[in-house]
Amino acid sequence: MTVTPRERAREQTLAEITRIGREHLATQGAAALSLRAVARDLGVVSSAVYRYVASRDDLLTLLVIDGYTELGAEVDGAVDALPVDDHRGRLHALARTVRAWAVREPARYALLFGSPVPGYHAPAERTTGPGTRVIVALIGIVEAAHRAGALSVPESTVDPTLAVDLDRIRAEMGLTVPDEVLARGVLAWASLFGAVNFEVFGQYGADTFADPAALFEHHLTVLDQILGLA
Repeated sequence: MTVTPRERAREQTLAEITRIGREHLATQGAAALSLRAVARDLGVVSSAVYRYVASRDDLLTLLVIDGYTELGAEVDGAVDALPVDDHRGRLHALARTVRAWAVREPARYALLFGSPVPGYHAPAERTTGPGTRVIVALIGIVEAAHRAGALSVPESTVDPTLAVDLDRIRAEMGLTVPDEVLARGVLAWASLFGAVNFEVFGQYGADTFADPAALFEHHLTVLDQILGLA
């Protein structure tokens, strides 16, 4: 499909608005984002920016999608660089990439996984797809390991209400993993982002761990045990 000069110019302008928005996010925070300030740095009047981004909320949505997309692409690249049967390696590559991106982009990570921005509600129809790329990749690794017989998880019966939720998730994602494995996959997801949140948001304390990366690596070995992954 041929891109017209007008479409190309629009894409370039949106890319510039996104770049400036990222800079303002890092220096001023999400709650203080202003289209007027973006227009000033872009070198145009405010009305020109409103032709591309209708409101502050639209700018936030643009930045949310941009962050999720970049994180998802980096995770996919790291995972796909390893053999499909290296389940443990792929899981660790995913986790390390999430942590590396979060440490490198703390303001953008906070927009995605930190406290909600007052008054802003991300439109699900635009953000759910990009926002679920990492969990889809993680569960995909767990599913592949299960199919290959690489997981060692004891059988157990989960709460009936939880079982209904797990059945729905299994159907939506086309999974074959049993309830216990799927529940542990969710725990791995929560544990991964919980560990990253604690580090990025300073919840451990400034001087508690001299080498947070070493702590994170230990967490990964525990996640292996939770998932029964050799």
